[in-house]
Amino acid sequence: MERAAVILCAGQGTRMRSDIAKVLHEIWGQPMALWSIKAAIQGGAEQVIAVVGHQAERVEGTLKKYIPELAFALQAEQNGTGHAVQQAMPSLQNIEGTVLVVCGDTPCLTGSALKQLCEAREETNAPLALATAVVPDPTGYGRIVRDMLGRMRRIVEQKDATPDEREIDEINTGVYAFDAAFLRENLHRLEASNSQNEYYLTDLIELAFEKLGDEESLPTLQIPFEEAMGVNNRLQLAEAAQLLRAQILHYWMQNGVTMIDPATTYIDASVDIGHDVILGANVALRGCTKIAPHVKVETGCVVFNSRLDSGAVLHPYTLCEEAIVGADANVGPFARLRPGAELKTEAKVGNFVEMKKAILGEKAKANHLSYIGDATVGAGSNIGAGTITCNYDGFGKNPTTLGENVFIGSNSTLVAPVAIESNAYVAAGSTINHGVPSGDLAIGRVRQENKKGYADKLRARFQRRKNKNG
Repeated sequence: MERAAVILCAGQGTRMRSDIAKVLHEIWGQPMALWSIKAAIQGGAEQVIAVVGHQAERVEGTLKKYIPELAFALQAEQNGTGHAVQQAMPSLQNIEGTVLVVCGDTPCLTGSALKQLCEAREETNAPLALATAVVPDPTGYGRIVRDMLGRMRRIVEQKDATPDEREIDEINTGVYAFDAAFLRENLHRLEASNSQNEYYLTDLIELAFEKLGDEESLPTLQIPFEEAMGVNNRLQLAEAAQLLRAQILHYWMQNGVTMIDPATTYIDASVDIGHDVILGANVALRGCTKIAPHVKVETGCVVFNSRLDSGAVLHPYTLCEEAIVGADANVGPFARLRPGAELKTEAKVGNFVEMKKAILGEKAKANHLSYIGDATVGAGSNIGAGTITCNYDGFGKNPTTLGENVFIGSNSTLVAPVAIESNAYVAAGSTINHGVPSGDLAIGRVRQENKKGYADKLRARFQRRKNKNG
């Protein structure tokens, strides 16, 4: 049976106190609405329509980056949930199965719950099925009223409930699975006869009961309230993030990832991790990071939009941003790989080394206190401590090229553009601003001069000055 979904993303979210539309606030690297959209797709929706309104162009542009085929409907004026679904109906004229309606601010909903809700409607051929939840404090929610046989009879809103009905702790979550034909036939019957002058989707429940016999009821699916929780402010955003974080960590631990301290491990939703990966404490994996099997990421590392190949090791407090770390390569501790940095197989970057838009060849090394920018370093080359590439001349960036098996002595300065050919040797302390041919030794430093006894004269001069100044 066909399934489609309407995701309600038009609201402003004033309680967020933000210039950003509520549904675009991110949870683990993805906009809030995307979580609801993905759940609908996992629930079987082949067609998904996001109803946008506040900051419509921005919301549409953001969501399309993740799901290019996503369809949109515009709710220019926000006149209630029923009005929002009305805007999506022109795109649903040919759907004959089930239409899910989900809010874009319910990121904890699961695809399995939405699938079960659709099945509950389809198995009974009911006009609609709805998800309910039991909550400790139902204040403000519509209550589910059942008869002696446990069949749902109606929903009563807080303001209309009797004292006994207010004691009911089962609520309407606002998650629905509609028969598509019933939705098309009855949406136009909604009336804005309420204090808000809005069209409410909940009014369709009363219309559904009109279609049913006295012995029939609408199917319901009770889900944990945490799954249906709407996000209306920053506190609820943080609560939802923690629930989803637990799901993400649980998934990866179930799939072969060891976490030394899950309580301090942070993984975005779009991260991909292979088996036998070890994550230390206080590790954050962000963006579209991809980690191959048998990688070790030690304490305090932050990895963003990067690729770590099999056997790679990030030592403590390493930052990788849009970088590639090859197989069996080592980075850190306290290293920084900026965008465009790439380490080939078994390459090594040590402590307090920074790389930017540079390639370190197979088994090449930069072990200490160096900056390598806009550079290509050949296989087997060694960059000594304190070496820097002077890639910026005040106007633009210039390249440095090192061939294979080049040795750069400590505290050297490579003034780009410059090329040092394979098997060349640069003496420690040199400033290199001309090319070095293959096999040559380059020395670019001032000749040392020792002035006999001059250190004693300096000490005596400093002592006299000290005595004079008291």
